[in-house]
Amino acid sequence: MFLFSRFMQKFTFIGTSLRLKSSMSMMEGIEHRTVSVNGINMHIAEKGQGPLILFIHGFPDLWYSWRHQITALASLGYRCVAPDLRGFGDTDVPASATSYTNLHVVGDLIGALDAIAPQEEKVFVVGHDWGALTAWSLSLYRPERVKAMLNLSVPFTPRNPIRKPLHILRAVYGNDYYISRFQEPGDIEAEFAQIGTARVLKEFLTYRNPGPLYLPKGKGFGHPVDSPIVLPAWLSEEECNYYASKYDKTGFTGGLNYYRNLDLNWELTAPWTGAQVKIPVKFIVGDLDLTYNAPGAKDYIHKGGFKRDVPLLEDVVVIEGAGHFIHQERPHEINKHIFDFFGNF
Repeated sequence: MFLFSRFMQKFTFIGTSLRLKSSMSMMEGIEHRTVSVNGINMHIAEKGQGPLILFIHGFPDLWYSWRHQITALASLGYRCVAPDLRGFGDTDVPASATSYTNLHVVGDLIGALDAIAPQEEKVFVVGHDWGALTAWSLSLYRPERVKAMLNLSVPFTPRNPIRKPLHILRAVYGNDYYISRFQEPGDIEAEFAQIGTARVLKEFLTYRNPGPLYLPKGKGFGHPVDSPIVLPAWLSEEECNYYASKYDKTGFTGGLNYYRNLDLNWELTAPWTGAQVKIPVKFIVGDLDLTYNAPGAKDYIHKGGFKRDVPLLEDVVVIEGAGHFIHQERPHEINKHIFDFFGNF
């Protein structure tokens, strides 16, 4: 009861006044450091004291996508840690495309935890998008390091022992599907360069069509590059500028290389075919998220498949009217879900 009361007191403040602050002032008190892990230098943002929550971002995100969660959960007694994954932000960008398998990325995270919290036997984990996929992998490879996990947007995907992922995606969606377009090194990067970094990021971050994303060659996101993009209430120009400043430095190739390793991941993870995720999990998705509206996704999530593969799945929450970047679009709801769920452990 004390924890819930403390949560409500803190969140009354967060909901009424923090919204009025600029994004830069929200980052006050967040500490930054670089640690050497798994052959790379990894940038880590952190704030707070207490049980550790590891936040894992997706594409085209950065540690910064967790700014709302870091601020809120740190004020509620957690140590919030959010790295830039390899290829993103202020973390190194390995040159080889094959240096971005999920084994590499999970290895980075284990190395980071060993470096910054050697006394923490187990940590809480929150993932979104590719970060959710990485969190699922982390829970398969090193379940003894995870106390409980809350994943956003992307449910667990059991390994198909017969067909490679890209074969399936191309068969279902065709060659104009965004993941198909991401495969040829340098191709989509050249198109993004013509569109401009800031606009590419705004296109992704404001995408709310629950249908699949197509990027036909030479047509960008399907409308003129000089047409206005109206930012939603949850995303400011200042926040977009922060993203753009980092992607202007690194380019998009590091993040795109995650998609270019889908088939290699499939080959490397054969030993985990049929393996279950055996840690406590809560899953949250927006009903407008393109992942939730993919063919077969709703049946898998709601009709037993998800629970079969993740037997300790405790709850599935579908938030009406929310899109893909749910932790930024609905930060207060997501913060409360994280606080309530991890409070059980």
